[in-house]
Amino acid sequence: MIEPTTMSEADRDVSRGAPNLAELDRPGTDQADQGLGGLTPSHLRDAYYKITLTRALDERMRALNRQGKAPFAVSCCGHEAAQVGTALALRPGEDWVLPYYRDLGVMVVLGFTAREAMLQFLSRAADPCSGGRQMPSHWSSRRLKVLSGSSPVGTQLLHAVGVALASKIKREPHVTAVYFGEGATAGGDFHEALNFAAIHRLPVIFVCENNGYAISQPQHTEMPVANVADRAGAYAMPGEAVDGNDVVAVYEAMQRAVERARRGEGPTLLEAKTYRLVPHTSDDDDRVYRSREELAHWQARDPIPRFRRTLLEAGILTEAAVEETARRVAREVDEATDFAEQAPYAEPETLLRHVYYEAA
Repeated sequence: MIEPTTMSEADRDVSRGAPNLAELDRPGTDQADQGLGGLTPSHLRDAYYKITLTRALDERMRALNRQGKAPFAVSCCGHEAAQVGTALALRPGEDWVLPYYRDLGVMVVLGFTAREAMLQFLSRAADPCSGGRQMPSHWSSRRLKVLSGSSPVGTQLLHAVGVALASKIKREPHVTAVYFGEGATAGGDFHEALNFAAIHRLPVIFVCENNGYAISQPQHTEMPVANVADRAGAYAMPGEAVDGNDVVAVYEAMQRAVERARRGEGPTLLEAKTYRLVPHTSDDDDRVYRSREELAHWQARDPIPRFRRTLLEAGILTEAAVEETARRVAREVDEATDFAEQAPYAEPETLLRHVYYEAA
């Protein structure tokens, strides 16, 4: 019998005792030549660019919301390492992806451009996700095989299982990755999805971005176990909890899950422990449910400076490259913002397009 565990303060503070990326170096090797965790130096530099672009886009979106130019914003600030690390293990345009609303970093790694992100955020007619018809951060892309999501928590879990079943029936070599927060694991969709996926050994990876809060509810009020990954045993599938602020550790864990799925060995439950550095959404006041001391503790463990330090210490990045990346990202975000702000909204007469059949 497995005894249930309770969530302690030490358990929730996932940064304490977390592995240092430098420990992944192998004696006698040059990290600048060998890369980290199976990722080449060029892949790591590209990952740094994309994680930096994700944060810059996120910050611009929140600024536009505060300026009254967008009615709503949901941030990924703090989650970037979990998102970028997992998405790096996927094959963009081949594997199926069902993100949740906080997954801007996943979209950027898959190939979603800054311009596309801003068109979507500002609900312009050229928005590639919905033509300006969906809420911000409700991602979809036919080109990238990203399925449209809906607002109710956890519904994408069941959709992902259906997609993975279709891939298995058609004998396609694709995996499906579905993302969600730990709050979604308290719902029935989570159980149904994992149960069905395990029974049918489907090629699906369940990625839980555990930031310790379901909006305002801390994890100890959501579940009696310390790790979401502990629940995998009930479905006879592997479960792994990983430091979600460590890009390389997340990538390695996701790569193992992806390889299992491609070999036909079934699903995996992957839990990336991280922290949300800003309120739940632009309409939330996180001061009523978490202390400023707690927030400061996690701000000091921001995954982006951590990744930058790792790459600098490994000789994979230089200070000059860091500065050039910052300039490149700033230019891209400015250009994307200007383009999207000048882009037109959808015409009123197109309101029902994609809702009812239209004869040619």
